[in-house]
Amino acid sequence: MYVSETTSGGLRRRASASSSRFRHPTQVVASGFGSAILIGTAVLSLPIATESGERAPFVDALFTATSAVCVTGLVTVDTGQYWSTFGEVVILALIQVGGLGIMTLATLFAILVSGRLGLRTQLIAQAETKTARLRDVPHLVRNVVLFNVGSEVVIATILSVRFFTGYDMPLGEAVYDGVFHAISAFNNAGFSVYSDSLMGFVSDPWITLTVAIAFIVGGIGFPVAFELARSWRRPRTWSVLTRITLAVTVPLLVIGTVVIGLTEFSNPGTLGPLDDQGKFLAAFFASATARTAGFNSIDVAAMHPESWLFTDLLMFIGGGSAGTAGGIKVTTLGLLALVIWAELRGESKVNVARRRVPESTQRQALAIGLLSVGLVAVVTMVLMHLSPHRLDQVMFEVVSAFGTVGLSTGITADLPRSGHVLIIVLMFVGRIGPLTLFSALALRERARLFEYPEERTIVG
Repeated sequence: MYVSETTSGGLRRRASASSSRFRHPTQVVASGFGSAILIGTAVLSLPIATESGERAPFVDALFTATSAVCVTGLVTVDTGQYWSTFGEVVILALIQVGGLGIMTLATLFAILVSGRLGLRTQLIAQAETKTARLRDVPHLVRNVVLFNVGSEVVIATILSVRFFTGYDMPLGEAVYDGVFHAISAFNNAGFSVYSDSLMGFVSDPWITLTVAIAFIVGGIGFPVAFELARSWRRPRTWSVLTRITLAVTVPLLVIGTVVIGLTEFSNPGTLGPLDDQGKFLAAFFASATARTAGFNSIDVAAMHPESWLFTDLLMFIGGGSAGTAGGIKVTTLGLLALVIWAELRGESKVNVARRRVPESTQRQALAIGLLSVGLVAVVTMVLMHLSPHRLDQVMFEVVSAFGTVGLSTGITADLPRSGHVLIIVLMFVGRIGPLTLFSALALRERARLFEYPEERTIVG
């Protein structure tokens, strides 16, 4: 069969155009998470995955798989009661995959098999791990996995010993519960085998503080955690990322503890029945878990509306970049604050720690912030139309899903199926990030070859 040179050239161009649709690293990251969700949905749909031995409804399986891969923690069914041990193990595996990142695991496998990485694989891993230099990718991925597994082992050991010695659990059950909550906590997933999450341990510092430290360390971001471990005695050498992350994270933890402690101090449904030490511990945990862990040691549904609103702010901000937390990230908030401060001072450049922040980074922070606000507003309006619940309840649910937090006022299971689908989409977008998603949807990048004349307009 004869094919003309013109025809074959056209075929090659179409094939090249088709294959180029998934060349951008952010596209591969998005499709990787999507694939993991579909696989998890298929496995959780098996009869063996439920306690009753019946197939889970498709939307429930999809919702749970998405919540696990996106390390959110929102559920439509009780995790410990509805899913079998097999189903819970599948959920744990999905949490681990989501926490480490699809492309981080793929990079690790490439290292183990070939001992070297191709340029494209490095670019994909760089997009997922937020690595600054390509040559750092293999070393970083090894450290991420070792840090993740090592931290989970330590956390699981502490929790298992406490469950066994303090609550008279059988050894096997104590170890299982300890491992489950260790993986869920470090990856900021918020899944628990207990129907009331950690409310039964509200005054136990061995449980709540261990879990809190786990999700704070996991959510602060791998680059920051590595730098602190390497040079914690030399703060002058810290990078701008580490400085901004700590400068925002620590005040938010303190302010959150104070605000929730004051607003809920006399609430009989939350902090009221606890002594002073228990109030402080529960308030600190409530502040920390809103930064996207999703566990709760007090009844979220019984909190005052002003506490819900403040928790909305914490959930929207989230944790550190390149970690297991969600939200717009503390670095985004920090950069926006620096931009405002520079503008108030009449400075044309944004500087921090004797370093100048590139304008591209400033635009990225602004884009993430505005896109996120718009997305939360739109989904809140749509979900209010679909459900009979109040604005404060719906907004709490939406922000929790977007920030991949997992806290809920108790309306998740009561939402209609269309509402569940909407929350599924929001969890997916919140996990991979609005900017990453929209970049993944762009099939190609175009550089403008000319500039228009400048003209100022009135602002404000």
